[in-house]
Amino acid sequence: MCIILTERGCFPVQQHWITRNTYGFCLKTLLAGALLLPFLPADVHGESVHQTAPAAQATEPKPADIFAARRHLYESIGQMTQIPWYRLAAIDQYERTITRAHPKDRKHPERLTGIFMTAPAWRGWLNPDETDQHPASILFFNGNGRDGSGDGVADPNNDLDVLYSMASIIQQYGSKQEDFAIGLWEYYHNSRAVQRIQQFAKLYEHFDTLDLFGHAFPVPLGTNYSYRSTWGTKRSWGGYRIHEGTDIFAPHGLPVRSTCYGMVEIKGWNPFGGWRIGIRDLNNHYHYYAHLSGFDKGVKIGDVVTPGQVVGWVGSSGYGKPGTQGKFPPHLHYGIYRDSGLHEWSFDPYPLLRHWEQDERSQKNKKSK
Repeated sequence: MCIILTERGCFPVQQHWITRNTYGFCLKTLLAGALLLPFLPADVHGESVHQTAPAAQATEPKPADIFAARRHLYESIGQMTQIPWYRLAAIDQYERTITRAHPKDRKHPERLTGIFMTAPAWRGWLNPDETDQHPASILFFNGNGRDGSGDGVADPNNDLDVLYSMASIIQQYGSKQEDFAIGLWEYYHNSRAVQRIQQFAKLYEHFDTLDLFGHAFPVPLGTNYSYRSTWGTKRSWGGYRIHEGTDIFAPHGLPVRSTCYGMVEIKGWNPFGGWRIGIRDLNNHYHYYAHLSGFDKGVKIGDVVTPGQVVGWVGSSGYGKPGTQGKFPPHLHYGIYRDSGLHEWSFDPYPLLRHWEQDERSQKNKKSK
């Protein structure tokens, strides 16, 4: 994307770069870089971290320290660009989820930020220097790369440079909520990306923290329920298809709980799932709860929910027009879908359900001692 140059924008000529590189600016960015440096190899996004090095680091940063370093990074760039930290965090987290969906196409060294730009987009598509990291020449060729650390280099693997470059793209469209949405659209040209990032920003703003990856089992522990792995089995109602979830059989009316921190994306009737509700989390996973007997009245589309919060009750609705009940035993159909940026696909939730169940049980046992 070409950057629109303005008098107070992204330093259109070299004089502006010299002006910005004052003592105060350098001190501020260098201090930020020093604080972030110990955490660069780590990655925290709510899923398992796979180390590529043959041996683990002797003193691996704790998740809380990594979240703190990221928060400091977002706030530092936010002060420079006047973009709220939670919007920068939302872009960064969305980019991280897309990299997990397309790891081969978006390879980059381990760092705090998950934002990825292709080399041509960073340096400028007509730039003949494939390794150009000079801010002035990158700007000349309308590249996205910027120097956010104040060291005179636009490094595509420097956290400050990467986040500042993304912020500079979004900043040019304005500071209001609608301006933020326009900036996202102009960069991604994907309405799904705009929606996801806005959802993530709302979650971060609401809870005022980055650590939002806790989970809960979808029905209360200690109640009468049973389940096994049923993902991929055949279904025939409405046409032959596979079962995209796990069935948790339980008594009619048993509470159904949110498994995650997330936002209610869909709520209502579906011919297959009956009364169903869909919740999006920060891993860009869509959690699908189907065959409910009803919803909690306090839960609406666009609402933020927490792990363990009741969103509805077990039922036997579905396989017909609105209100159809009793075509099968009462149970909760629970599914999870991953967003690839352009479409979604389901994956087996059974291993996660087992993990959440055991983890919640262990936490309860610790509290009871």
